[in-house]
Amino acid sequence: MSQRHILILHSSPAEADRLSKLAMMFGPVTAKREAGGVAAALEGLAVSVAVIEAGLVRYTALREVLQPATAIILVGPDEDALRLAAEEWPAAFHVDPFVCRPGVPRDRFFLRALERALDHARLKTEAEDLRRSLAQQETKVRDVYAEIQEIKGLINANFLLEIEKRIAIETKYVWFQKERQRVEAILRKIYASDDVGSLLDMVPDIRDIVRASSATVYIIETNELLGRYLKPLVWDNAYPSHAEFAKYIALWDSQDFAASVARYGQGINTTDLAFDRRLTKRYAEFLRSPLKSLLAVPIMHDRKVIGVVEVYNKTVEGKPSPEGFSREDQQILQGLSEHMAIAMMKLNLIQYDALTGLLRPEPFFEKVLQKVSALGKRRREEGGLAIVMGDVDWFKAYNDRNGHEAGNRLLRELAHVLKLSIREEDLLCRYGGEEFLFCLAGVKGPEDAAALTDRIRKNIEDHYFEFQEFQPQNNLTMSFGVTVTPRPGEEPVTAVTKADLKRLAAEADLALAEAKGKRRPELKGREGADAALTKNRVTTYRSDMSVERTKAEAPGVRRERPHEERRRSARFSASTLLMVRENGAFKVAKTVNLSLGGARVISDARLPLAKTVDTILVLGDKAGALRSDVIYSDKTEGEPSFYYSGLRFRDLSDADIRALEEYLLHHGRRGFPAS
Repeated sequence: MSQRHILILHSSPAEADRLSKLAMMFGPVTAKREAGGVAAALEGLAVSVAVIEAGLVRYTALREVLQPATAIILVGPDEDALRLAAEEWPAAFHVDPFVCRPGVPRDRFFLRALERALDHARLKTEAEDLRRSLAQQETKVRDVYAEIQEIKGLINANFLLEIEKRIAIETKYVWFQKERQRVEAILRKIYASDDVGSLLDMVPDIRDIVRASSATVYIIETNELLGRYLKPLVWDNAYPSHAEFAKYIALWDSQDFAASVARYGQGINTTDLAFDRRLTKRYAEFLRSPLKSLLAVPIMHDRKVIGVVEVYNKTVEGKPSPEGFSREDQQILQGLSEHMAIAMMKLNLIQYDALTGLLRPEPFFEKVLQKVSALGKRRREEGGLAIVMGDVDWFKAYNDRNGHEAGNRLLRELAHVLKLSIREEDLLCRYGGEEFLFCLAGVKGPEDAAALTDRIRKNIEDHYFEFQEFQPQNNLTMSFGVTVTPRPGEEPVTAVTKADLKRLAAEADLALAEAKGKRRPELKGREGADAALTKNRVTTYRSDMSVERTKAEAPGVRRERPHEERRRSARFSASTLLMVRENGAFKVAKTVNLSLGGARVISDARLPLAKTVDTILVLGDKAGALRSDVIYSDKTEGEPSFYYSGLRFRDLSDADIRALEEYLLHHGRRGFPAS
């Protein structure tokens, strides 16, 4: 499409003029108040996008003017009417309903919708051009073949070499045609992706088309602690678990292949790896096969790098190729990355978890804050909010038996069932690993919240999941912890901070621990029906849970230690993220209680005893680096097992002490008892 032409059909002159002015930055615009005369006005022009007032013009009035490549934006004030109007258009058209109410400026959102529509029209036009080009090339192949047949009739010694050359050309062209068809198939998958999981499912196809042994896809993220860094959505053909991200990320300023591609926006194609300083520990130790060749290209949107795609170890006929990836491989990967960028921006990977397609925690908290703010502005009784933490029962046993790939499939199917189990006004996110966090709106109290949560629990219990028959109790289930705000007797919620939400999540986590039996040592060693009581439950948070968690620790943990009697600072039960650096990588842990002098933490692995380690403590929306002594680290009994460890902070600065005091004072006001 040489020039992008935009048609505006709107009965309001003022609105048509406003939309026309906005659209002019993308190309020439024709504005009309009715369908009559449109065909004459657009004679000889290719319309990329038609912006049409819903209900003003039906498809039948415009079918002589518009082509299937034309993208349609229906505008109007009523969302339901827009949806009904969109359904009247043939499936071949891309139709995007856009709510546009008088007096409510949404120019920025309209421009985004218009840009998406133009991109869609361009892609459909390019695909049509590609199909026509393939048809022409097929004709050429037939002509070449006819010429060869004619030459074969005159075959002699002088013509033999020429015939062989022509046959080689024919074979190469047929191969090229098949490769283009494979690229087309990948493009169809990319643009058919309606969630992050389905988009990433085509990574094996990309790997296969350039004949690589494995592939990695990164997205660029930023936080206060690490700054900008590359987070792998897929690492070495697999979805990394929540706990594995720390060892696979690439810091923005590091000497690293992926980081270099992201910083400079230029691809890397190399086989000379032995002395390359960019061959970091991530590649040398964490790839399943030794790295022999690497091809990496940036994923760019509007000239800005948003991610990187890497492929490793070129193969030819199933064997490693010493020459590595070709220039054609790099061109193919670069072309596919451009289409991936459009799909990734459409699916908004900044806000959504790559494996499940659910919200990530920070965007989840932001949407909850927006919901609370909207309730406060309406100033009417809408009930309270419930924060619910859910966790898959015996997930480690499922992964150990069936493999991580099966575990990833389970989490994706589980996310789908959970989305169907909540109401339209509720929110859901993947909190990490196999944990999910819910916000249930309009609850009337703890009993109402527990009843709603129990319906979710029952839906999971009744759904069949692959391999569930090998789980304990021959079923796959979830346990849930529930907390509500406001509590009975408190004033209705009008303002909530992100720190409040994280406190509520910590309360739900405490209730979840009881639901899973982690605070019920009296059940130690029981089997059969009694053991089943420690899972597949809904437990509501009580204010005494923090005290009980200190008094009734998990089985196998010593209840008294000499150093506890010497502790000078009051401890507060507080569940927050803490990371420990060991062997150059960070391990993720979580605090159980916290004081000005140290912390008691829970982790999946033992911490090095009598050692001073680098730690990062997250307090609300801030993170600080601390040095800490490991006083003890004990393994609990039971399955799955974990470790309780005691840390003593060293050489705290005045700023560190102030941050801890403010955090602990906030929790003290919120009712977190000192232990």
